[in-house]
Amino acid sequence: MELLYKSTRSDSEPVTASKAILKGLADDGGLFVPEQLPKLPCSVEELAKMTYQEVAYEVMKEFLTDFTEEELKNCIARAYDQKFDTEKIAPLKEADGAFYLELFHGATIAFKDMALSILPHLLTTAAKKNDVKNEIVILTATSGDTGKAALAGFADVPGTRIIVFYPKNGVSPIQEKQMVTQKGANTHVVGIRGNFDDAQTGVKNIFGDKELAKKMDEAGFQFSSANSINIGRLVPQVVYYVYAYAQLFAQNKIKAGEQINVVVPTGNFGNILAAYYAKNMGLPIHKLICASNENKVLYDFFETGIYDRNRDFILTSSPSMDILISSNLERLVYKIAGADAKMDADFMASLSRDGKYQITDAMKAELSDFYGNYADEKETAEEISDLYQKTGYVIDTHTAVASKVYRKYKNEAKDETCTVIASTASPYKFTRSVMNAIDHKYDDMSDFELVDELSKISKTVVPNAIEEIRTAPVLHNTVVEKNEMKAAVLRFLNI
Repeated sequence: MELLYKSTRSDSEPVTASKAILKGLADDGGLFVPEQLPKLPCSVEELAKMTYQEVAYEVMKEFLTDFTEEELKNCIARAYDQKFDTEKIAPLKEADGAFYLELFHGATIAFKDMALSILPHLLTTAAKKNDVKNEIVILTATSGDTGKAALAGFADVPGTRIIVFYPKNGVSPIQEKQMVTQKGANTHVVGIRGNFDDAQTGVKNIFGDKELAKKMDEAGFQFSSANSINIGRLVPQVVYYVYAYAQLFAQNKIKAGEQINVVVPTGNFGNILAAYYAKNMGLPIHKLICASNENKVLYDFFETGIYDRNRDFILTSSPSMDILISSNLERLVYKIAGADAKMDADFMASLSRDGKYQITDAMKAELSDFYGNYADEKETAEEISDLYQKTGYVIDTHTAVASKVYRKYKNEAKDETCTVIASTASPYKFTRSVMNAIDHKYDDMSDFELVDELSKISKTVVPNAIEEIRTAPVLHNTVVEKNEMKAAVLRFLNI
């Protein structure tokens, strides 16, 4: 049966999966959501015998119904290959009573690789299916990790160009170096003087600019997105929660049907939304634990039912979560509003106009699957240090936020359910924050001295993603004001 996608903001005509991937954002500014969530097609016993690639096919074919078996399997094979430094793609590590789902074994050592390794293949396949003749221009805002993962995925992919905007002083030194050294004739990286929300708003405005779209079309281009607003980003993320559950069963850590908790460090809400989708497909998940840093707009939302971005923007040691407008939350809001597009559109208009909105009591009651909490900077550093001292296992700052929030939840709820913590980035990506948390004797070392020290204490090999940027030349040094983003796009495309 064909699964179609509709906008969260209007009752416009639904589109196929490939069209939703190509467009990225609906014409009315809404996000594409499936008309209904499919059910898992296999038993846990069957899934437990499968490779990551096989699980990916079983899950994704239920969502991407207009892709043929050959097309989808080809996309999966090209995405989940030797780019990953572990055969399991997403291994589980047990430490101090929880299972850390390591989602950082791809080319850019962050969880974004899990979806951005496959998105270019889904997108170019979708373009062929829909007879698109234009060159596709990927436009993306990043809080640090999406940018590099998207650049690596799309670099030199025929028929595409990619432009990434990032907050100039809002990412880690390693994250910035990864982006500005990116090779590929079709890649362009732009720093903006502003924060991630400014970058994200600018990108959305460019997408909504009808006059620009016309000008682009005349020049042989069309926009698409690699941000988690693209359903082609979200669907591959559902896979690793299903895979994690199957692995726990295969390792005799749980029985078939036994519930697990999932903890996710959360910024734009896509990663935890994918876990929510997995739960709605029938994966036995008990609590979805939403972990925030000091930019705790989501924690406040789960506590009060009010989403309010009118607050100071705090730069933290977990920059991928320094976000006050969590775009993917809209998909959840739409669902708990009973798929009422008008209601959702009103909430989003209120967010745009007043910086806040309040959901109804009936909608708040629909959030019982979620638990929200946050960890401040001191708690984050302590969690890295405590886990290392207890177990020798080193985690990055984002994973530490999740780990600390899990401890808070366990204390409050006295819940001993088997728990998976999404480990979203390698500690090598945030060496200074990680090493300073472990011992202040590292304070005066350079970034790459810290890399070598981390390798020693964690007994792990320095990832290739870090080795290759040690001496890589800077290839991108454009920095613009936040109101100059559109002009930067036109310059890169020579329009």
